[in-house]
Amino acid sequence: MSQVLRFVRVFALGTWLGAIIYFAAVVTQGAFAVLPNRDEAGLLVGFTLGGLHLMGMIAAVVFVAASMALGKSLRAFIEPAVLYVILMAAMTIASQDYVMPRMAVLRSQMGSVDATPASDSRRAEFDRLHRVSVDLEGGVVVIGLVAMFLAVREKRVASG
Repeated sequence: MSQVLRFVRVFALGTWLGAIIYFAAVVTQGAFAVLPNRDEAGLLVGFTLGGLHLMGMIAAVVFVAASMALGKSLRAFIEPAVLYVILMAAMTIASQDYVMPRMAVLRSQMGSVDATPASDSRRAEFDRLHRVSVDLEGGVVVIGLVAMFLAVREKRVASG
């Protein structure tokens, strides 16, 4: 059973990380390359980012639950890999529940982000929030890679 739980942990975290990397490398690049304007591309990216965040939260729950089952106690919460995954989830929640809604309000106020001058305070705030969003996602990837390394190198005694 412990082999299955270890696999579930790595699969959940690997799926989350892989999805973020795919999102950054393919989805965002493709949206801005093929859609007729940057505003439509931004809407698509924002929509898909919401799905990515949901997937990440599910992966975090699966990882933590499998870790608890593997450790057979709540002490699993103090393992570094679990703490990192919880931090990843917190960063994802911050992006989804704080940054993205504020960006959406600003986008609707401006009508077109692309047509709004950089000197406009709404555009400046939008650009700042966009940097925060990118930094949060980048942080999730870096922390996730560390968590993945820790998760795959853990040595556990197989239970009976």
